[in-house]
Amino acid sequence: MNLSTGPHEIGLLNEKPLHAALKEWYARQEDTFEVEVDGYIVDLVCGGQLVEIQTGSFSALKHKLRSLARHHPTRLVYPIAREKWLLKLPQEPHGKAQRRKSPKNGRVEDLFKELVSFPDLICQENFSLEVLLIREEEVRRYDGKRRWRRGGWVTEERRLLEVVERHIFSGPRDLAALIPAGLPEQFTTADLAQVMDIPRWLAQKAAYCLRNMDLIVQVGKRGNAHLYAYTNSL
Repeated sequence: MNLSTGPHEIGLLNEKPLHAALKEWYARQEDTFEVEVDGYIVDLVCGGQLVEIQTGSFSALKHKLRSLARHHPTRLVYPIAREKWLLKLPQEPHGKAQRRKSPKNGRVEDLFKELVSFPDLICQENFSLEVLLIREEEVRRYDGKRRWRRGGWVTEERRLLEVVERHIFSGPRDLAALIPAGLPEQFTTADLAQVMDIPRWLAQKAAYCLRNMDLIVQVGKRGNAHLYAYTNSL
């Protein structure tokens, strides 16, 4: 492994609190932070495995992960907020912050929203994906110049409160296990949404990922909806 363990201050300057907290939570005493591997700065090296923590869009890491996974065991760690608390900072100097619990509850299946960036990567032997279900606090501040968004409230930072669960996906079959029994032999994304208890738009993303993993194949149409069936990979 071609790596350098010298200081990389540039990568840390823009690090957000949630990312930093997850990195500290994930690391063991013997692990190394901010390591240069094959020209990329990697969050952690855990034994012989490279670990990259991503709290935002997967698309930003597409080329980096593909390159690293060609030669090294590489894991992407992605947090999903099972429980989120919203903290609004006071608009006035002596005002009080307001804190409330968000009605939205994240779940493991939400990973398909981002996995559409590189669904086939999970087929590579060197690559794995770990989803952390967390409790987090999202801090918001008021910005009068951005009233078009959330009434002017913008996210200042995200804070880790607790890691509740962890789920590791080392290959396509692990992701296929997220689909409960009950699908007909041929099915649409509406059927997929029903058995998974997720919105239709998320089921469409899941179907896209499953197709690119060669787990399902399009076999026809039912009206305007595509019909899918499982392949012999399962």
